[in-house]
Amino acid sequence: MSVLQAIILGIVQGLTEFLPVSSSGHLALIKNIFNIETDGGILFDVLLHVATLAAVFAVYYKDLLKIIVEFFGICADCCVNIGRFFKNLSAINRQEYKPICTNPYRKLTLMLMISTIPTGIMGVLLDDVVESVSGNLLIVGLCLLGTGGILFVSELVGNGSKKQKEANFGDALIAGIGQGFAVLPGISRSGTTITGCLLCGFDRRFAVKYSFLMSVPAILGALVLELIKLPGADSTVSVPVAGCIIAMILAAVIGFFALKLVNALAVSRRFKPFWIYCLAMGAISIIVFLIKL
Repeated sequence: MSVLQAIILGIVQGLTEFLPVSSSGHLALIKNIFNIETDGGILFDVLLHVATLAAVFAVYYKDLLKIIVEFFGICADCCVNIGRFFKNLSAINRQEYKPICTNPYRKLTLMLMISTIPTGIMGVLLDDVVESVSGNLLIVGLCLLGTGGILFVSELVGNGSKKQKEANFGDALIAGIGQGFAVLPGISRSGTTITGCLLCGFDRRFAVKYSFLMSVPAILGALVLELIKLPGADSTVSVPVAGCIIAMILAAVIGFFALKLVNALAVSRRFKPFWIYCLAMGAISIIVFLIKL
């Protein structure tokens, strides 16, 4: 893989990781069309995902800092409650348990934890399937067509009213299941989760915010799975270090602006160009697959 090819993949990753068009589908399509061989591709993909994760932190750093603090607070209170549970088994005067959901950010943190559970389970169960079909342009094309349909549905959904205060744990579970299906190449994670949140009655601005906050544990989980594979894989990347660094910087910077753009478009209900685009790219992917038969 040349420096130029690495840079192209970095640009594509930055654009498509957050726009509702599926980064995995586009990377598979571009690699196939231009015959880009990503030797040690697992490690290279890890680096690009780290870059786009940095973009999420740059946009939502205030929320994420509060969520991190509340996460450790939840863990501490749970440990206290476990200790009190065992003490209460033999105590005459039972101690009261500490409440867990004590403020809006505690509730948001718990919702994100609930969303991560089905996503993680589906990611692990489908890992081998995804790896076997990730380069199959027929599957990628069909999934891109599915993404187009999902985005079309988001255009039809009315304006919801649920914000952080009104959203519930059932909504979080539904959003997490939707995110789990996005492990398939060609299914947009952001498109699926935003649409799922809208169907749950979320306010459009909060739907976008929740979708991208959900992406943090999802991306971190995907990184862990890929890093676990590294010892048994060829982890050398046949591109100079400078090419990797430039690709990561481009992915992070472009991803930052893509996040801002999705926020604006979702609120104004302007996803029509994206579902039309996904339908077109899905058709192109299938055509390329048939040509190469």
